[in-house]
Amino acid sequence: MALIVREHFNDDVEFGVWEITEDYENLRSRLLLDERDIETVESFKNYQRKLEWLSVRTLLKEMLGKDSKIVYGPERKPYLHNNLYNISISHSKNLTSILMSKKKRVGLDLEYMDNKILRIADKFLRPEELENIDKTNEIYHLYLHWCAKEALYKICDKVDINFVNNLNIESFKPKENGLIIGRVNNSYMNERFTMNYFSLKNYAIVWCYK
Repeated sequence: MALIVREHFNDDVEFGVWEITEDYENLRSRLLLDERDIETVESFKNYQRKLEWLSVRTLLKEMLGKDSKIVYGPERKPYLHNNLYNISISHSKNLTSILMSKKKRVGLDLEYMDNKILRIADKFLRPEELENIDKTNEIYHLYLHWCAKEALYKICDKVDINFVNNLNIESFKPKENGLIIGRVNNSYMNERFTMNYFSLKNYAIVWCYK
């Protein structure tokens, strides 16, 4: 088993993280896939992409106790085919995560951290956000901002959102875990969100529900 995090919140929200330690055949053997699923996963040329696709469904099965089909809307937002749960999915390198709720909107992002983010920080942060980055913990702080904005992007259905113009992260000092306050301001809403974050095995993880 590779389920390394599983948490429940407010009797309705569930969060899980899966560490991919299995190979393709092992993950595939855990799932009941129909012909279309098999065609989809075998169409991926990248082996890691195959593992990600299978691990998402393996984690979902572990959380729900049964196989469930994921479908995607026009903006590539994932849904369960029966619409019983709102879900948000993220994967990076060897971790896969899912946040789901029957009643609440959800948004989630995790990222493996390396110094590549230093080259693109000004592409997703406002000038005032850049000024508030903790230089003693710069890479982690930048990834928390990126993950927070991705989580907001997902919880707001990925519609009419520019990371610089429409998403704002309030100043915070990065810790091992804590809270981030963010705001979405676009043609559809002006809304404030409280997000949770933590670090795990050189990954930054941010999630929220509302």
